[in-house]
Amino acid sequence: MALQVKITKKLANFTLDVDFSVEQEIFALLGASGCGKSMTLKCIAGIEQPDEGVIVLNGRTLFDSARKINLPPQKRQIGYMFQDYALFPNMTVLQNVMAGMGRRPSREQAQEYLRQFHIEELEQQYPARLSGGQKQRAAMARMLAARPEVILLDEPFSALDSHLKWTMEQQMRQLLQEVHKPTLLVSHNRDEVYRLCNVVSCVNRGKLEVIEPVKEFFRNPKTKTAATLSGCKNIADVELAYEEGQAVLQAAQWDYKFAFTSFPTQMSENKMSWDEVGAIGIRAHYLEPIYQGQQVQMAENDNMLELAEYQVIEDSFEWIVLFRVSDKGDWLQWKTPKLQEQELELPCRFRIRQENLLFLRKE
Repeated sequence: MALQVKITKKLANFTLDVDFSVEQEIFALLGASGCGKSMTLKCIAGIEQPDEGVIVLNGRTLFDSARKINLPPQKRQIGYMFQDYALFPNMTVLQNVMAGMGRRPSREQAQEYLRQFHIEELEQQYPARLSGGQKQRAAMARMLAARPEVILLDEPFSALDSHLKWTMEQQMRQLLQEVHKPTLLVSHNRDEVYRLCNVVSCVNRGKLEVIEPVKEFFRNPKTKTAATLSGCKNIADVELAYEEGQAVLQAAQWDYKFAFTSFPTQMSENKMSWDEVGAIGIRAHYLEPIYQGQQVQMAENDNMLELAEYQVIEDSFEWIVLFRVSDKGDWLQWKTPKLQEQELELPCRFRIRQENLLFLRKE
């Protein structure tokens, strides 16, 4: 079973242009608001029509602009859960589920879906009387009652509080593993994507910049957009120079030069040349603190950042230190866990090991 999508659609500020396939996996479209994620789902579901392209589900053509094929939503066998769940307000929970079952709905089968989602006691309630979590369960039951061939989830946890969100996320993960259908998840929450998905694509102004296994995406983002979406707090544009035969990446906004005595292994892995590097990223947790009087053995391609100025922010479970390497540079960020009843000891420098640098392609 597979979903294949290759479409374009002109939007107000950019052109949606996506090309990807989803197998028996949970595939994430990760991106900022307004980047084209939800529009992609609507085109797949038949709610919006692409300008050009092809959409194929398990060998059935749902849309083909060249052949003038455009199946209506009800014939696509697609389960689509909207951000607001889109339950019918004038129907009970049971009636909503039965409405998703086609021309010959079975009350007994609908009740079985309600039991599966632990909402059987709500079958006579109307959506207005339901909590956010109850609405989500009812929407999932209705969607699966239609026996879709692919599942589309449009930010399914955005309306839930943090505790309920965690509970529903665990239930969703178990459910998706059980139904074993191709699933496309739209989200702007990186943690949600990491926990739920197998494959992630970074969406930027209607284009898929990166498609990778989720762990590889977070370990080694390839672009500034991907690094930002993966949670990297320190990103700076760089210019290449050579000093005394060594390559130097100048990060003007930090007022710092990264020096390299050899070609970085990450760049070899990513098949990048020096000329292709447009920015550098450093994760806030990967800066290594060096304290006053501490002896340091520098390894090849290590770099050291001095603290010229700093600010300390106490968060609920960690310390956040904003610092600059000179009074001309922008602030960088270091994060470290807050141990119980222990004050923060401020370092005087930070070491950056080569393996903790992110080399990001020019855009």
